[in-house]
Amino acid sequence: MKIKQIRNATLRIGYAGKTFLVDPWLATGQSMGRFVDIPGQPFHVSDPVKERIPMPIFDLPEPAESVLAGVDAYIVTHIHPDHIDMGMDGTVGSPLDKNVPVFVQNEADAVTFQKSGFQKVEVLDEKQMSFGAVRLAKAPARHGTIVPCGEACGVLFAADGEKTLYLAGDTIWYDGVENTLKRQKPDVVVLNACAAELVGHGRLIMNDEDVECVARTAPGAKIIVSHMDNVAHASITRHVMRGLLARRGVKGYEMPEDGETLEF
Repeated sequence: MKIKQIRNATLRIGYAGKTFLVDPWLATGQSMGRFVDIPGQPFHVSDPVKERIPMPIFDLPEPAESVLAGVDAYIVTHIHPDHIDMGMDGTVGSPLDKNVPVFVQNEADAVTFQKSGFQKVEVLDEKQMSFGAVRLAKAPARHGTIVPCGEACGVLFAADGEKTLYLAGDTIWYDGVENTLKRQKPDVVVLNACAAELVGHGRLIMNDEDVECVARTAPGAKIIVSHMDNVAHASITRHVMRGLLARRGVKGYEMPEDGETLEF
């Protein structure tokens, strides 16, 4: 398998002869606006300075056309504006090819994609479903330490002749993640881990302690730390994460830069 870190949670994955684009957020740098620009300001960050940082913080590492070229399917773990481009009219995925299949977490998200013009929308299930030689399955996620910031999911990949892959998605460490690791025993695990936080929801995704919990629970797995350095409400940068994981004795993980490709 090949995993290319595009930006934030956006990954381009080559797996068993298929190319997947996961959580395709393709907005140009700083074009999405700031938390203070959201009508009614429904979301708050504990640090008011962060509320004024425009997102995405960095541009794509390559042209969007290159990111999209040759993609066989999209996977969108949940509909949040740092995982899929969202229009003011409620539609999603405007830069994407509407004829390319898209896999989503639930029926509500499927309806949104169908209303946005996508022709082939499939809902992931905890039971494996096939896409070519690839077997996909939905994994549980909890998107917040206090009150979940909506539903989200992880995704499991399996295929004959390939290492198993677990994308944990936007989740904190909790028993759903622990059970997935123990039952599925994945070879490669991707963790969204910039410790993004919102007032009222708490920490939305993993931090260094959560990464350590994954490493201790799945010592044989290769861990990839993703979802770094592009959202204003993040609490941990790549630079800081390296130091925190070193203090915890976590070694052997990968934390790719935007545009970097890993192969397993």
